[in-house]
Amino acid sequence: MDLQKMDQILADTAYVRTGGSEAELRCAQYLQDRCAELGLDANLEPFEVDMAVMKEAKLFIDGTEVTCKGYLGAGSGEVEADVYYLRNADPYSLKQCRNKIVMIDGYLGYWMYQDLLENGAVGFITYDGNANYADKDIDQRELRSYVSKGNKIPGVNINAKDAIAVIRDDAKRARIVLQQEEYKGESHNVVLNMPGETEEFLVLSAHYDSTSLSTGAYDNMSGSIGLLGIAEYFTKKPHRYGLRFVWCGSEERGLLGSKAYAAAHEEELKKKAVLNINMDMIGCIMGRFDAYITAEDKLVHYIQYFAGEQGFGIAAKEGLHSSDSTSFADKGVPAISFARHAPNNTATIHNSYDTLKVMKAAQLAEDIDFISAFADRMANAKLCPVAREIPEKMKEKIDIYMCRKREKENK
Repeated sequence: MDLQKMDQILADTAYVRTGGSEAELRCAQYLQDRCAELGLDANLEPFEVDMAVMKEAKLFIDGTEVTCKGYLGAGSGEVEADVYYLRNADPYSLKQCRNKIVMIDGYLGYWMYQDLLENGAVGFITYDGNANYADKDIDQRELRSYVSKGNKIPGVNINAKDAIAVIRDDAKRARIVLQQEEYKGESHNVVLNMPGETEEFLVLSAHYDSTSLSTGAYDNMSGSIGLLGIAEYFTKKPHRYGLRFVWCGSEERGLLGSKAYAAAHEEELKKKAVLNINMDMIGCIMGRFDAYITAEDKLVHYIQYFAGEQGFGIAAKEGLHSSDSTSFADKGVPAISFARHAPNNTATIHNSYDTLKVMKAAQLAEDIDFISAFADRMANAKLCPVAREIPEKMKEKIDIYMCRKREKENK
């Protein structure tokens, strides 16, 4: 794929495409069309996702309205209570949440939400953005169904500047009003199968959706272009193993696309999938190239040696990447996830600054060339050298990531 084509795809997809939206479906069809241009037949595989339309979301602090966005999926209703800022998650601090609207730092993860429920919180406030940035952007967040498990309390998200003001001014009372329509919708995976000489295959994955503020050039149209580039590479190259390309929908909503694909194809993956190669954020102007190996540690050394052989800089380590590779590893498929991580002051994600400006087509091409060379080595191996097993220490990390188990130090 030439540089002009990469730039064109980045420009064509420079719009917000949140999971389950019409824009996401438009992007899925666009990727399907790009495969067709290569003479390849990709299919759309729909899967069910929770959706919501926010009708009203208001936050009042001591009688003054603060700009907010309501949490999708957090139900409808109104609650008023004292404000409490949960600075620490120790037992004493958590006990102060009872009958309070609680402000927390960072994301509302599974265990934090369970702690709020267990300790009697009646509502919550999160914040994002940066106090040092000029904008007052607010991300549209959701209370995911696997987090709430049907037990919902209302919540809103505000900008960091307003969060600071709430605590600086010793706010006493808060009132949250939410009205929304919740329903079941559809997201889609784009799936391309390129059969090989054997029934066994490699899964190559990347997500194509974005968050609500982002046009997602870096995270992760870059990885989606990577899949197209590798598919084009193998139209001209033989491959002993089959190749299964999966452009995953709704990754930003909790890996929903890869989870849905892995669940629907579980038996096939267990019997025939030898390796997952995932791409999530490549090709940006700045930053180092990382490889996260959720497999035997021998693959860490293999990747390091291979990168040296190719003259390509890399930092490889055993671990998880917060991306679709984890869904495949969870089903027993050894996985490697590639990412070029830029310093936060040169490229950021999940906000309005993830644009074409942080990308460089020549760097994207270089990253794709390396991943293609690695995929070629695996696809044409007489026997894929990666053990088809997930080490026990990795299984524990997956359980923690999937919220089936809690890290001991966070209890």
